[in-house]
Amino acid sequence: MSAHREAQGAAPGGHGMTPDQVGMPGAAAIPGVAAIRPRREILYFALRDKRILVGAGVVLFFLALAIVGPLIDQNDPQAFIGPTGQAPSADYWFGTTTFGQDVFAQFVNGLQATFLVGLLGGGLAGLVGVSIGFVAGYKGGIVDEVLNMITNIVLVIPTLVVLVVIAAFLSARGVAVEAVFIGLTSWPWVARAVRAQTFSLRSREFVDLARLSGLSSWRTIFQEIAPNMGSYLFMTFILLFGGAVLIAATLDFIGLGPTDGISLGLMMNTAVLWSALQLGLWWWFIPPGLGITAIVGALYVMNVGLDEIFNPKLRET
Repeated sequence: MSAHREAQGAAPGGHGMTPDQVGMPGAAAIPGVAAIRPRREILYFALRDKRILVGAGVVLFFLALAIVGPLIDQNDPQAFIGPTGQAPSADYWFGTTTFGQDVFAQFVNGLQATFLVGLLGGGLAGLVGVSIGFVAGYKGGIVDEVLNMITNIVLVIPTLVVLVVIAAFLSARGVAVEAVFIGLTSWPWVARAVRAQTFSLRSREFVDLARLSGLSSWRTIFQEIAPNMGSYLFMTFILLFGGAVLIAATLDFIGLGPTDGISLGLMMNTAVLWSALQLGLWWWFIPPGLGITAIVGALYVMNVGLDEIFNPKLRET
């Protein structure tokens, strides 16, 4: 079934060429060659795309800092341990707050919360959106209409108002609660996009052959349709990850984020509340702002590069 799908050239991104078309006479008879060639081609171009390398490098740098940073600076990010309002120095790399808190300790612990929100929020939104999109696009009919109606309802729900209501009822909110909320409100556009892609693939011959062979609907979706959308789903998760980070930072900055713990958005919120800008404490609010901007920007740049890698028509010559 997979060999037949490769021969049809149905994979999004244009990697459905047969081995003979990529200059390998007789390779079509070698098992697995048709699947290996596109992967090597993608890797070849990805390692030569500066946008992907720079974007991935920035994200990996901050991820490594989030993991190693707390081991380097073991100070409690909320503890009053140093002189108040001290500029960056050898003892306090990012300086201290007006309360004597270590800004670097807050920054590295805030990075952990940022990646956790991106992973949980983006992952949950992707799981819900992809599942609904696959089922709606493959089944069609009344199932599609019902799921499309649910998607439209969630799409028009005023997220900020709902969060204000939740904040009023929950006296304690953690990063996980925030991530779940973001995930449950960020999936509609994913469902619509996946539904449209599934509609275009469900009428292909390899899907018809899967049905004739007796495969169930779920096995047909995940064994035949989903692999042909692998690149698209990967890029969708990157966008969801970056979107979750940005939404979380916004909610934290306006005071609707977690009530316990620390995050980059909460750092900026606290800095504004205690007049860090007016007092000239730039080291309090610039690092978290730059961290959020760098992570989200790097993910966007990397996504643009991946779009060209997965779609040969967009590649630069």
